[in-house]
Amino acid sequence: MAKIYERRRSPSSELMGSNFVSFDAEKGELTCRYTPPPSFASPRGAVQGGLIAGFLDEIMGGALLAVTEARFGAAEQRLPLNLDMNLTYLRMVPMETITAKGRVVKLGKRVVFLEGELLDKDGNLLARATSSAIPTPMPGAEE
Repeated sequence: MAKIYERRRSPSSELMGSNFVSFDAEKGELTCRYTPPPSFASPRGAVQGGLIAGFLDEIMGGALLAVTEARFGAAEQRLPLNLDMNLTYLRMVPMETITAKGRVVKLGKRVVFLEGELLDKDGNLLARATSSAIPTPMPGAEE
């Protein structure tokens, strides 16, 4: 288990029904499952698009936290300050437990490149995102 998930989670992660699955430090990949609450439903009965973006933003940010902690220690963890986020919806995201994978593609000193994907219970790709962000210290951390 990534050490970050042994401590308190963010309120947004709890709201989204997030559960840690695994962290692969070599790949820089975090896997979680999300169980969307009923309030996330669109009129079509699937997860609303902006909330899909929230799942992907959360998993990509979590990947950066886990990678920086694994490489540099908890005191050097970094949060992404997004410069952009590109999102592609491939299928409707069902109101059931989904798997999210977030990866750090490149960790630079000034910019980090992230990607994330959502998969249904059968492993079908539902949505995909990429982001470029500025890695920033955790709130309250010494500069």
